Amino acid sequence: MTKEERHQLILDTLMKHESIQVSDLSSLLGVSTVTIRKDLTELEKNSKLYRSHGKAILINPYINNRSVNEKEMLCRDEKKEIGKYAASLITKDDSIIIASGTTVLALARCIRPIHKLTVISASLQVSEILGVDEAVEIVQLGGTLRHSSLSAVGKYAEAPLADFSCSKLFLGVDGIDIDFGITTTDIREADLNKAMMHSAQKTIVLADSSKFRRRGFSKIANMDEIDLIVTDSGISDKIVQRIEALGIELVVVDAKNAPLG
Repeated sequence: MTKEERHQLILDTLMKHESIQVSDLSSLLGVSTVTIRKDLTELEKNSKLYRSHGKAILINPYINNRSVNEKEMLCRDEKKEIGKYAASLITKDDSIIIASGTTVLALARCIRPIHKLTVISASLQVSEILGVDEAVEIVQLGGTLRHSSLSAVGKYAEAPLADFSCSKLFLGVDGIDIDFGITTTDIREADLNKAMMHSAQKTIVLADSSKFRRRGFSKIANMDEIDLIVTDSGISDKIVQRIEALGIELVVVDAKNAPLG
């Protein structure tokens, strides 16, 4: 295993468990504790994690902005299954909005149109993926390019949405805090997501389980404005209970197979 592979596994483990002991990482990766400490020191210098009392932890519940290419490496199997289930919600001759983020990219790769599909997209990558299918009519939102997500933001992206009415919005987020709501790291993207919600009959949040208990800088909406959350089986029972208590529909997929419920 290369150093880069060790680093990625350490970060993937932290995204799922929030903290892990140096000794446990040593056993998991089959290397000495000295090697693990060196790895953690390097990752900490790059602001990927924080070392505390013989363990590694996430820096804090607040999300740092990362590039779409970096985020796409995280929770890949989970995102694939979330995307697969979300694609099954699309109906014949549907009209939908797809926001930006790596989980909606997974959705785009799973879409097989039934007759005809109209997609309003903020993401250049989503449009590129779906653009090869002649059954998909794409309305590409313009505006300012947000480099980290390769998506359009700003008032020129928001303005056309007032003229559309779609059945569903598929929304990726950076954080879900049951008390605070859904968030992203960029103010402009949050504003665009709000406009998208107004143009859709149903808001469907696609988020792997690492996004829970976390907050981005900018709030998109309160929890009671969400119709459905699709996530993976890494979500805790406590969070499941709180979401269900709010009356929000929740689908939990197994990264190996199909929805669990």
